Amino acid sequence: MYRKEFYVFDQEKPIKAVIRNYEKKDFKDLILIQQESFPPPFPSELWWNEEQLENHIELFRQGALCIEIEGEMAGSMTALLVDFDPHHPNHTWGEITDNGYIRNHNPEGNTLYVVDIGVRPKFRKLGLGKWLMLSMYEVVIHLGLERLLGGGRMPGYHKKSDDMSPEQYVAAVVKGTIKDPVLTFLLRCSRTPIGVVSNYLEDEESCHYGTLMEWKNPFHVE
Repeated sequence: MYRKEFYVFDQEKPIKAVIRNYEKKDFKDLILIQQESFPPPFPSELWWNEEQLENHIELFRQGALCIEIEGEMAGSMTALLVDFDPHHPNHTWGEITDNGYIRNHNPEGNTLYVVDIGVRPKFRKLGLGKWLMLSMYEVVIHLGLERLLGGGRMPGYHKKSDDMSPEQYVAAVVKGTIKDPVLTFLLRCSRTPIGVVSNYLEDEESCHYGTLMEWKNPFHVE
């Protein structure tokens, strides 16, 4: 079980927050988070359904986290364990997450793989996405894993795709000459890009690319 109580700040005002494992009673709110976090053109069929959420809490509850602000559900993050080989990094989101059903969760895996993270728009000024990410780092350390890994959307890329390759776009984001809503956020959370994958996810804004970004466990011994 995971539960953490702390304060976030709305400018100078401290606000009570709780990060915990989500449960069946949260399913309605979790689906609402998806709907608000990923509006069109993001495909609605990729929002969570109850069967997926049931699998998350049954197969790997440690990777099913949500955050509440003063008792109201504000965001969530989901992960599974995989056995990742850095020498063969290419995969799609659907392949590595079982299309969000995580039936391929591997209890002996070396990597905590991010299936999804979302925060409702009205709470985004509070920095909750970063708090969820930091909490998943704690899960990585607690389980003695090598890394946290996930494919980041690059929703600003469609505006630059006529002039830049996806790799050039990621390099520009890392350099700071371009700000991407997702990749820049992940960089702020200490994630590091390790490669670009084509056809990662049905995502027109990203031109269907994803950027694999990892956080290595500083306590893990090679």
